[in-house]
Amino acid sequence: MSAQPVIRAADSDDGEALGELDRRTWSPTHAVTPRPRPPYDPFFDSTHRPWQFLVAELDGRLAGYVRLVRPTELACNAHVRQIQGLVVDDRARGRGVGRALLRAAMDEARRQGASRITLRVLGHNAPARALYESEGFRVEGVLPGEFLLENGYADDVLMGRSLEPLAPPAP
Repeated sequence: MSAQPVIRAADSDDGEALGELDRRTWSPTHAVTPRPRPPYDPFFDSTHRPWQFLVAELDGRLAGYVRLVRPTELACNAHVRQIQGLVVDDRARGRGVGRALLRAAMDEARRQGASRITLRVLGHNAPARALYESEGFRVEGVLPGEFLLENGYADDVLMGRSLEPLAPPAP
């Protein structure tokens, strides 16, 4: 594998590979959707468009994706983008793929004119929460027991951050 992941915009030809990645990496640690079972729906559909996704490749192989969208169509929050899915192939974990995708999503949100970015993460997903916190996201709310998953109730943790440069830590 190459040293650094290559991040690019998804295109419609990525749908089959992204669907397979999604099914292979599904886990109750991070998924609120039911366990995938055949027949599988297409990855891209009328609400999940290719232009909403950035993908990561390592040595030409798909290694992950992030979905970045407006959380609503309301004009009053057009300045916000929301991450609605960040997936890293198990074979690529620990290689900086998640961090590269997260940073690329923040850059893309800025390019789109956003000044704020948010996401939701399951309370028990400690690795994801640590990554988000290390990139400046802070917990802004918790919905206790919001989801009943196959391994029990899970909190829905709302995180966000400004897309303005963060101030350096005080000495």
